[in-house]
Amino acid sequence: MATSSIRVDDEGGIAVVTLQHGKANTLDTEFCQELSVKLEDVQLGGYRGVVLTGTGGIFSAGVDLRRVRDGGAGYIEDFLPALSDAFLSVFGFPGPVVAAVNGHAIAGGAVLAAACDRRILADGPSRIGITELLVGVPFPLAALEILRSGFGADVLAELAFLGETHLPPDALRLGLVNEVTEPGNVVARAVEVARKLAEIPAAAYAHTKAQLHRPFHERIAEHRTGDDAHVLELWSSPEALAAIKAYVDRVLRGAG
Repeated sequence: MATSSIRVDDEGGIAVVTLQHGKANTLDTEFCQELSVKLEDVQLGGYRGVVLTGTGGIFSAGVDLRRVRDGGAGYIEDFLPALSDAFLSVFGFPGPVVAAVNGHAIAGGAVLAAACDRRILADGPSRIGITELLVGVPFPLAALEILRSGFGADVLAELAFLGETHLPPDALRLGLVNEVTEPGNVVARAVEVARKLAEIPAAAYAHTKAQLHRPFHERIAEHRTGDDAHVLELWSSPEALAAIKAYVDRVLRGAG
């Protein structure tokens, strides 16, 4: 189990929240719970906005599939609710949240980026995409609704079914990110954007954000209980667990 640490730095009233978890900022139960708590602390701390970023060349590679493979159905039962709650803690944050996508944002990493109000992507080899179906598992409802909100319904089916990952020019063209900038500038630019958004009166910003997100929150509230139960069943099935094991053995074996 990778040691998780989420660092919060104050950049003139903007909280820069840096994900630090193993080599790829993968999402496991404890890390998801920590992210939810950290964002609560940031909200209570009176920050005017948030920048969410990763470390090294990876924003987040998504779900820690090794933990899923090793933990099986018992682990998945605790993990999936924590994963959805972490996504919703970003999506539901009332103030401005800007993703400084410093590197690859894959699967759950792309959902985290989609949950932010704006996305700044580092130029270069960074890829963004949602690969869940290639692994053999469906999306939790909260993740899919956040993707629908962030990336738009028109492109979502193509992203989900094909599972392709996109380099910065295509990510910008498809509307997966708002800007592409030099890798060394990605956090500074995200702070600049967050600071600009934070000039809007906080109550007005929060209300408008809630209005924009309302259809997605309403669908999650109405359908999450039943859908989560079905997604848990599908993730925990022998077929899915075998597919995850095969994916880890085939794709991740050399990834450290």
